[in-house]
Amino acid sequence: MPLQFNPVKIFAGSGTQAVAAKIAEEYGRPLGDVTISKFSDGEFQPSFNESIRGCDVFIVQSTNQPTDNLMELLLMVDAARRASAHYITAVVPYYGLARQDRKDKPRVAIGAKLVANLLKAAGINRIMTMDLHAAQIQGFFDIPVDHLDASVIFVPYIKALGLANLTIASPDMGGSYRARTFAKFFNAEVVICDKRRKRANEIESMSIIGDVTGQDIVLIDDICDTAGTLAKAAALIMENGAKSVRAVCTHPVLSGKAYETIENSMLEELIVTDTIPLKQECSKIKVLSTAPLFAKAIANVNEHGSISDLFKV
Repeated sequence: MPLQFNPVKIFAGSGTQAVAAKIAEEYGRPLGDVTISKFSDGEFQPSFNESIRGCDVFIVQSTNQPTDNLMELLLMVDAARRASAHYITAVVPYYGLARQDRKDKPRVAIGAKLVANLLKAAGINRIMTMDLHAAQIQGFFDIPVDHLDASVIFVPYIKALGLANLTIASPDMGGSYRARTFAKFFNAEVVICDKRRKRANEIESMSIIGDVTGQDIVLIDDICDTAGTLAKAAALIMENGAKSVRAVCTHPVLSGKAYETIENSMLEELIVTDTIPLKQECSKIKVLSTAPLFAKAIANVNEHGSISDLFKV
């Protein structure tokens, strides 16, 4: 008996409208009709303006700040469940609070686990996301997790640059595994920037482990927040004799003076994806689209195909 595929409907939260529209276009159908009604005190209520009964519903929303983005996603999931959707997938290009993935000091929350609990309680059957801050966050869910890898987007771009002396760098010790994994695509060497922090978002000192002399350096990270680490790493790398330095970061959080910091840094460019919309223009920031990858993943989920096949560069 042939497999039966349920109708697919893709909806967007208000925080990720642009990338959701591109995903729907790549998938080959219009974005679903949903209204976010707002009260004067800031309270909001999502409502679907079309029938989703028996459908495979994909709700696209990154959970970056403000926390309204997360609450909106939860309410949309609840509304879809109550409207008798057959299968609900939360498509979360950027999984917010992922940096709170463990108790690294007494009396702190594990925010990434709390978000997982909230999404499951709201009624999702599956979550699809990209480049989690820590891969073990997948274990916070007791439902299927499709963890997409942005390297399939970045690697072709880096290859097209034709860098003669490519070396991959990690801006901190914690990102060394990510950098080594990325370096395998190019058979490149890896160097590490060892940083010591005074407090969150403030670096005390930094040193380089490895030789960067005459090399074209590509820094690899998952999140760019204040851009302080990247700017300091880029300056240190160039001071140590590198030929050029650029950075690849999946999620452009870019808070505070990040845009100014990037513009004034030694970076030739910062290559990011559209998991979070940019707040302003910056001549050094290059945005690559995640829409084709997410659209293929949605098709494979609906048609019971392989997700791992999408990781081939």
